[in-house]
Amino acid sequence: MNPPKQGLSPALVTLMSVATGLSVASNYYVQPLLATIAHHFALSVNQAGLIVTTAQLGYAAGLLLLVPLGDMLERKGLIVTMTLLAAGGMMITALATSLGIMLLGTVLTGLFSVVAQILVPLAATLAAPEKRGRVVGTIMSGLLLGILLARTIAGALAQLGGWQTVFWVASALMAALALALWRYLPRYKQSIPLNYPQLLRSIFTLYAENRVIRTRAMIGCLSFANFSALWTSMAFLLAAPPYNYSEGTIGLLGLVGAAGALAARQAGTLADKGKARLTTTGGLLIMLFSWGITAVGTHSLVALIIGILLIDLAVQGVHITNQSVIYRRMPEARNRLTSGYMTCYFIGGAVGSLLSASAFHLAGWYGVCGMGALLTLLSLLCWWRGFHYEDQAN
Repeated sequence: MNPPKQGLSPALVTLMSVATGLSVASNYYVQPLLATIAHHFALSVNQAGLIVTTAQLGYAAGLLLLVPLGDMLERKGLIVTMTLLAAGGMMITALATSLGIMLLGTVLTGLFSVVAQILVPLAATLAAPEKRGRVVGTIMSGLLLGILLARTIAGALAQLGGWQTVFWVASALMAALALALWRYLPRYKQSIPLNYPQLLRSIFTLYAENRVIRTRAMIGCLSFANFSALWTSMAFLLAAPPYNYSEGTIGLLGLVGAAGALAARQAGTLADKGKARLTTTGGLLIMLFSWGITAVGTHSLVALIIGILLIDLAVQGVHITNQSVIYRRMPEARNRLTSGYMTCYFIGGAVGSLLSASAFHLAGWYGVCGMGALLTLLSLLCWWRGFHYEDQAN
């Protein structure tokens, strides 16, 4: 089946952006609440960090096992079903009476909220070729805005009705979203001569045979590890002296990150113009520089805000560029490319969360910033090794 002739209207792009943001936000409402949840269940810092790690690993499993189905099944039905199942996972979290039940709800939410990553390649398929980078940039801005604003919303709702309220409201929003997607999303299915096991195996084949795609996946992995390292430990920094902020105040810092995400939207337009190398190199250098500023955030809120803005700008700019590059290379395999790329991406997020909690436990905020700078240096090394395999057409 070919893409619908009507393509993507501005209203449909907006709906898909909102859907992507709300879906991925499901994994991040918990982060500004970690200190509160740790107190509620009498958890250590490392145990509380495990909640974030579980969310990321659940998301990675969904990316690997569920997202490739978008190349096989009718996408509208798949998207609506997964949205409803993600809502169910958040209901379990809201009802949790122990860490074990909370982890169960967390992993189910993460597993099915990968519906966001089926929406992104669908948008790339429906968009006109000359507008694909811009559309992907808009949808991916919705994704990162969801991640960041989840913290602001969660902090505000937790102050109004406790941390459980956050997940009740989020579950209801996802159910309403499923209804809107069922009503307005066009039906689309493509035919491929592969069964499910072959579909999964083909992901590894695609990446094994293409160095450009492997390089982009590794850069994405390390970049998102930086992002998770920053946001996982920030709640602990801001809840302690000299800040002593509440959940609501901590959540407001998500607005700073949102500004960075919006500023990075032009990366998709630049990629459409053949500037993918420029946005990648510039983004990684900004990321490295920003960790030095962020380290001053132990005693300066202004420095912390500037660091957040720059890190989120850099991560989103590199991410939009990565996806624009890989979507142009193999249009017929966009869901599988997304599966492989985003699996690496969120494994990086899970590792970054785990390392961040440990670094904060051992060396405080300076340890987190030092670890982030090291991850960025690894990203630059990876990019330097793969740089010469890309031409300006990518």
